[in-house]
Amino acid sequence: MPAPVPFDPEEVATAKPLKRDTPPDVTLKRVICQSCDIACSVQAEVKDGRVIKVRSSDNPIFRDNICMKAIYAPKGFAHPDRVIYPQRRVGERGSGEWERVSWDEAMADIGERLNSVIDRYGPEAWAVSTSQWNTATDHGLGRRIMNNVGSPNWISGVALCAGNTAAINRMTYGWFPMADFTNANCIVLIGHNPRRHSWTPIYNYVRSAQARGAKLIVFDPRKSSNAERADIWLPLKAGSDAAMLLGWLKVIFDEGLYDADFVESWTVGFEELRARVDEYPLERVSELTGCRPELIAKAARTYATEGPSIIPWTPITDMQRNSTSGIRLQSILRAVCGYVDVPGGETLQGFHPEIIPESTIEMHETLSDEQKSKQLGADTHPAFGYRGQAAFKEPMQKVWGHEYPNQVMGCYMANPSATFRAMAGEGPYPVKAFFVAGNNAVMSYANMPLIIKAMMNQDLIVAHEQFMTPTAQLADYVLPGDSWLERPWLTDGFGWMSTYRPSEQAMEPPGEAVSTFEFWKRVAGAIGRPELVPWESLEEFYDYRLRDTGMTFEQLTQETEMYFTKPEFRKYQRTGFATPSGKVELKSSVLENLGFDPLPYFREDPPIDPDYPLKMFTGVREDEYFQTGHRHIPELRARKPEPVMFVSPDTAREYGIAEDEWVELENPTGKIAIKVGVRDAMPDGLVRVPHGWWKPETQQGAGHLSGALEFADAQLCRDDEDYLDREQGIPHLKGVPCRINKLPGSA
Repeated sequence: MPAPVPFDPEEVATAKPLKRDTPPDVTLKRVICQSCDIACSVQAEVKDGRVIKVRSSDNPIFRDNICMKAIYAPKGFAHPDRVIYPQRRVGERGSGEWERVSWDEAMADIGERLNSVIDRYGPEAWAVSTSQWNTATDHGLGRRIMNNVGSPNWISGVALCAGNTAAINRMTYGWFPMADFTNANCIVLIGHNPRRHSWTPIYNYVRSAQARGAKLIVFDPRKSSNAERADIWLPLKAGSDAAMLLGWLKVIFDEGLYDADFVESWTVGFEELRARVDEYPLERVSELTGCRPELIAKAARTYATEGPSIIPWTPITDMQRNSTSGIRLQSILRAVCGYVDVPGGETLQGFHPEIIPESTIEMHETLSDEQKSKQLGADTHPAFGYRGQAAFKEPMQKVWGHEYPNQVMGCYMANPSATFRAMAGEGPYPVKAFFVAGNNAVMSYANMPLIIKAMMNQDLIVAHEQFMTPTAQLADYVLPGDSWLERPWLTDGFGWMSTYRPSEQAMEPPGEAVSTFEFWKRVAGAIGRPELVPWESLEEFYDYRLRDTGMTFEQLTQETEMYFTKPEFRKYQRTGFATPSGKVELKSSVLENLGFDPLPYFREDPPIDPDYPLKMFTGVREDEYFQTGHRHIPELRARKPEPVMFVSPDTAREYGIAEDEWVELENPTGKIAIKVGVRDAMPDGLVRVPHGWWKPETQQGAGHLSGALEFADAQLCRDDEDYLDREQGIPHLKGVPCRINKLPGSA
């Protein structure tokens, strides 16, 4: 999931473009890559109406921000297996039998069947799962339609990646900050390992900061490539991040290294927090994390004294049974050290005053309180849903001018596990219609067996996709989606930033592929609500959002690569913070009123199960792929043809396994086949597993799902209460018990 890049907008605006020779028959288009969620500014070379090459931007600020996924994107989108016409299932669900139909025929049937589900079960029986990549943002239109129809049950992979971070950050200071890499003196990477071909701009920012003398601190059980280049590497136990951060606070408080003036003037709950932190002396934190007390203290002192310092967003604490506390502790450290909304620290950008944000388009105010209360998971794990975010409505209006700011799409979601249980017939009410837009849902959440059961229990499944993914293979309709080279785009970093960047359409989509704008417009018409999407085209929609700028979208794309207002810092001195108290809540009134511990804490792991003595750390990011995508591109598959798990040499010897050997990895949820990779950088007892493996070239349909049933890590991801975060209900993916089984016939 998503990580918008913290550009310095003034530097971008004054940069002089490079001059490169371009053949006279080639046209250049400035586009924004969506091969992952970073959204790099690149250029497309267009000849005879087709993109023949994607290259780095001519703007020197963006020049190095390109990776292999962007370079091979044109070939990927031209793949012969791409879905370019509407497909309707014939035969049983998952039979793999399809027929081509027209858009009109498909939408007429979809509209009739969706309305039938709503009439019979209520609007809450319609669930939607989307993604922030692949078919791009849905522009807020999916939520707009759902809110007006009456369904609160929208989910996304951002529940495990940045969206939940946004919602939890707000419980401390009312917004999700963006790190100012350009001016930071110290950077803390918590398990995050940006590389040349993975989170490329963040990699470049970290290297540039180090070149000018910034310190780098890395949390990571393995010796990652960033750990090798760090000033301080903390090789902590997987899943112990929250304990480590409590240890940092202990050092900072005991040694008086915090910003006492800011704490006194702008925070509440300091004494209560300090008492909680006193429960974590360094000796205890050392036992919990496996790191030496003196190293923990050194890192804490460096963060507090070398500032301004940043703790950039990390996916690692998004996916732990202590996720809420881990995210809250990061926000608390930023605040007590005085690094919030200052140059070189963590900026609170808010909305651009002249552009209508997607949060407004979504129309959350139209969904009744009665329907909001039906949101799945609201009773047990409400943190990022309507119930968990309700207390921010008035503070958000006061400080940011909007009642429902939906940052990174993650602040008003249903709980994914609760949604799939309802779809499977195990919830408080039935969910019988499921739409997936650019989201391979079968493999994108925990407990894949439950998700498949849930999908097999649906009356209607609609997928808007580019390829026949394992999820699409279980649908009733697969409707063709366009790509980022085939549509215009206006991005604000998914509501994270106040800067906007336009992307030009470089070529026409193939066949009958359409954008998510067009998809949702057709859905609105199909259910008899065309007034919900009144704009005739995506460009007209963008013109509407830009109306207060005095520019059309076309004018914006011609005049600038970035539209922004001059950054303003310490805005809280004028407005306060967008929390119920108006201050930084070190002790969260929101969590307390929801019945949770208002202070951060650390839940130790459940007792070791002797049948599953190893710990699985899933989510290894492979440079060639993003999430479950790109495995159909031959050049990328040639580089990474098979899924590979990483273990230490001692673990390999203990289990009698060797490099490149196929083994079985198993836990109580499921098992997968995977190759062995022996790495000196790995700690003993930990198994790192790549995310999102399937093989598009293999047999489709139920019982196969193109290899997802054999290789996908989602089959090992648990969602029972012991392995869920209490407040959010998201799964623990950074230290799940497992075991390695030798396969018959192996040495």
